[in-house]
Amino acid sequence: MTETTPPQRKKILVVSAHPEPRSLNATLAAFAVDHLRAAGHEVRVSDLYAMKWKATVDADDFPDHPGDRRLAVMAASEQATLVGRLSADVAAEQEKVRWSDAVILQFPMWWFSAPAILKGWIDRVFTAGFGYGPAVPPPYAEGALAGRRALVSVTAGARESAFSDRGIHGRLADVLHPLQHGLFWFTGMAPLEPFAVYGANDLPQERVEAAKREYALRLDGLFTDEPVPFRSLVGGDYDHDMRLLPDVEAPGTNGLDLHVRPHGR
Repeated sequence: MTETTPPQRKKILVVSAHPEPRSLNATLAAFAVDHLRAAGHEVRVSDLYAMKWKATVDADDFPDHPGDRRLAVMAASEQATLVGRLSADVAAEQEKVRWSDAVILQFPMWWFSAPAILKGWIDRVFTAGFGYGPAVPPPYAEGALAGRRALVSVTAGARESAFSDRGIHGRLADVLHPLQHGLFWFTGMAPLEPFAVYGANDLPQERVEAAKREYALRLDGLFTDEPVPFRSLVGGDYDHDMRLLPDVEAPGTNGLDLHVRPHGR
């Protein structure tokens, strides 16, 4: 009998953003936590609605900021980050991200984006000096948070065909581009292809169970599946102005994805 090597224990942060604890999103978040823990991993959870997370960036995030001075958010956040003087809730979430080997975002698609509370978590937690900025490695590959995996798990009320090349909503990859490329890849995390449950407004229980089985396979591949092959800023594909070189971008594409690289470059 061939012995199998047990998977290496990893640390995973699950960030959940739905106001209803009996929702499909809450069900999927709980399923992910249980499945990953059963596989031997350590999991932490940030349930943003349960935490009553404050979604707005303001001067309260930077306790040492003088009240009579104009708030320049990037400068204030970097200074507070570097000296360890962010508000306690932001500092606690940053510690979770630093601790993690992978981050999973679980949320419903609202107006072709994440709920405001999740966007507010991103805005407040990924400060200058933590997720980006001159004090950390350059973005798009090396990044401040390099070495981590990232997975979006999203539910959508529309059918899958509506989020396709010829679908009315456009490709899901394009709709999620601000998260996949603009958050994960910018900060150095390796984004995986998103997991999506479509037609999610009124799923019969058998389809919920089928979604869990599909999700389990994606969770099992969290550290082995190939990430989305976005281009690196330091890979020689961009000029000094951060524009793709003429022989890199294929006609009719945005050129960000290595799948469209022509001529074997």
